[in-house]
Formats: sequence, structure tokens, C-alpha cells
Amino acid sequence: MKPNIDYTLYLVTDREIMSTEKLETAVEQAILGGCTVIQLREKNCSSLEFFEIAISIKEITDRYQIPLIINDRIDIALAVDASGVHIGQSDMPARIVRKLIGNNKILGVSASNFEEAMKAYKDDADYLGVGAMFITDTKKD
Repeated sequence: MKPNIDYTLYLVTDREIMSTEKLETAVEQAILGGCTVIQLREKNCSSLEFFEIAISIKEITDRYQIPLIINDRIDIALAVDASGVHIGQSDMPARIVRKLIGNNKILGVSASNFEEAMKAYKDDADYLGVGAMFITDTKKD
């Protein structure tokens, strides 16, 4: 059964702009501060490193019963039994991702316009990531 998610405070990780030395510390502090969902987004590491980080973060999210969403990497999400996966418009199509992860996992899709949002809805996405309203250090486009 798909978990019922509280999206009140959704953290997207980025080790390059963290104020702590270890990602695990930052994630645990965020959860203790009220974070209700963790999205592991690591764009600059190998598959093995991403997998190892995901295992470590999942131990923390499981301890606090907080869902872990893996950014882009369906293989990593399945390998660590994450709560779900978040994909962008240049990733595998959402309808295919849904088939791969099944109906019991969460599927998030980034959308930057109405057409992309409607396509994500039709492809059975559970939620939309609508992105930053302004240019940020983590997402320049």
C-alpha cells in the first residue's frame, strides 16, 4: 500500500550548499526540525556513491518514519526500497516509471507549465514539483 505522505516540509538535499559536514547530519537535523519528506538529490556522484548515500539516508528516514524520495534514479530507488522517486522532464517518461515502480511507490514529476502538469497527472504522478520561482544556486533553469 502506498504511504500517505505529509508534504508540509519537503527537503531536497544538495551536499554542495549544506551547512553541515555530513549529509546524514543535515538530514537528521531537518527531520528533528519538522521536515516531513526527504528527497535525495545528488547530481555529482557515481552510481555506487549514490547507492551508498541512499542506504545511509534511508536508515535515518526509516528510524523517524519519514518517506525517502530518490531524485531521477529509479534503479537506486528500487535498490534501497525508497518510498518513491522524483523525475524531471528529461528523465524516463512518467508512465514508464510508474510501470517500473508499481502503484505502491510514490511518483513525483517536475513540471514547469500547464501542459507538463497535465501530462504528469495523466501518467499517474502522485505529486508535482513546480520548481523555484526564481533562479537559485541549485537550479539555474
